[in-house]
Amino acid sequence: MVLPVKIFEMKGEGDLGSFAEKLKGFHEEEAMETEDGGKLTLSTDIFDVKLDKEQVSGVFSRDFLRTSQYRRKMFEAPVTEEAPFWIKPFKDRKFLMVMAPSVARGVKKLLTNHVANKISETMYGRMGFIVEARIPSEILQRLHESNPQATKLIWFDVIDIPSLEKLALAGSGIADTGIYKDYLKHGKIWYVVFESQKRKITVGITRNSVVTLFSKSSADDFIEYILEDILNLIE
Repeated sequence: MVLPVKIFEMKGEGDLGSFAEKLKGFHEEEAMETEDGGKLTLSTDIFDVKLDKEQVSGVFSRDFLRTSQYRRKMFEAPVTEEAPFWIKPFKDRKFLMVMAPSVARGVKKLLTNHVANKISETMYGRMGFIVEARIPSEILQRLHESNPQATKLIWFDVIDIPSLEKLALAGSGIADTGIYKDYLKHGKIWYVVFESQKRKITVGITRNSVVTLFSKSSADDFIEYILEDILNLIE
């Protein structure tokens, strides 16, 4: 199972009740013309908006036109992608968590970012009130160094060696502090995959707060892990 969740921070004012009211029943339509001259209406909706004392949740649904091949001919067909989301207050801040589609269809990044921008427009009138959350490279460094044997993969970026954009460490050699420290001299940690000893799950975390689950777990348990263990890491 691979479940990616992207975390955004909400900079605008408002309480959970007002957020839920503005999101309920959201619907937009876009008229499209297919390659064969046909007419098609694509819609964007927010379904299943729920409010409890601690969070707002819902499902963001968006239609796409996808080009496929059948018997050497290309044709367009509408598809719908859905992304569950959660809005959660945390230590005088508010965060939006968007779960990307579970099937890799090339729209994960588009859909999660689109959800954040569309919710910003719906609640605040324009984009820019919901922004990417950031986890400092130093925090990812501490995660690894607290238990190097649990780390499976590290990606480094902002490399100062000409013509190199990224460096990676994978396998049992990650615990080799000599190689690791040499890489740290040339770049910053962008992505870490490690096993959470407490939760017994393997997750990947990026500096722009994309958290990916690589173990068997329910979506609810994964969101609970993010709420309890990851939000504390955001700068």
